[in-house]
Amino acid sequence: MSKSYRVAILGATGAVGTELLELLERRNFPVGDLQLLASERSAGRSLPFKGKNILVEPVSDQAFEGVDIVLASAGGSISKTWAAVAIEKGAVVIDNSSAFRMNPDVPLVVPEVNPLAAANHKGLIANPNCTTILMALAVWPLHQVKPVQRIVASTYQSASGAGAKAMVEVKTQTSAILQGQPPVAEVLPYPLAFNLFPHNSPLNDLGYCEEEMKMVNETRKIFGTQQIRITATCVRVPVLRAHSEAINLEFETPFNPDEAREILSRAPGVKLVEDWQMNYFPMPIEATGKDEVLVGRIRQDISHPCGLELWLCGDQIRKGAALNAIQIAELLVEKSLLKSAQVVISH
Repeated sequence: MSKSYRVAILGATGAVGTELLELLERRNFPVGDLQLLASERSAGRSLPFKGKNILVEPVSDQAFEGVDIVLASAGGSISKTWAAVAIEKGAVVIDNSSAFRMNPDVPLVVPEVNPLAAANHKGLIANPNCTTILMALAVWPLHQVKPVQRIVASTYQSASGAGAKAMVEVKTQTSAILQGQPPVAEVLPYPLAFNLFPHNSPLNDLGYCEEEMKMVNETRKIFGTQQIRITATCVRVPVLRAHSEAINLEFETPFNPDEAREILSRAPGVKLVEDWQMNYFPMPIEATGKDEVLVGRIRQDISHPCGLELWLCGDQIRKGAALNAIQIAELLVEKSLLKSAQVVISH
């Protein structure tokens, strides 16, 4: 009989939390016991799992007793409060927030890119930012053939990146506008329906927002090099779910688009979507609910002999968050990496 594990989902009632629950069941992860944890406000609800309704409990010290794996997706402040508690009780925490991603003692893992990094965990593994994950899947296979010198990324990020409430808000705003009423913005700073705006995360002194710097710093850490020059412009767009990205890559020597196309058609976690006669390429509506990152419109950059352009769409809640976390958990189980945890963070 194969071994089963006690799994806890921290932030179980959120958009990513409910996706984690669905994926644990769909991928038949060896769950022996499941703890669903949330704030006092969200506790008391029941969520379905394998034909049963499981009660959502308020997070507490006792909730992590005997837990093997914690899938945390409740925000950075919650992770900072509870990750150390879970680790102290022997769990390995896979955290979806930005709280620990750049901690040098915490592996930042995309299983298709740097699975070996997971073996170095000390009780905590960070899940990268959604835009970083999607870009990494498309760029890494090419980087293995010819090292990337520079990346210019422009993102078109859906409401799902701001959570379930933002998705509801866009629907409400859309209805209001269609009825001739003014749209009300409460979750996001500005109306997103029939609109777009630069990503609303805090700006640094150079004018780059936090989301853009995540793509810069996290990609370098995942790829294991600080030499790649990276710049990004991140934008919120009126799409419910699935992010899109326009990626410009610069190499030391020319990269034939047909060769890139062949490489990406075989890359794990990637699906090539191109029909040049029909002008048909990846769209967020078709990436929604899909595990793969859809990549296409691969072409020579006419402004640079060593430049390559591509376009991608990926489900931010799925591969950009929940699926990547589940794949990390699967990797830990497959490679027997659920070793004794050592606390690397403080309360």
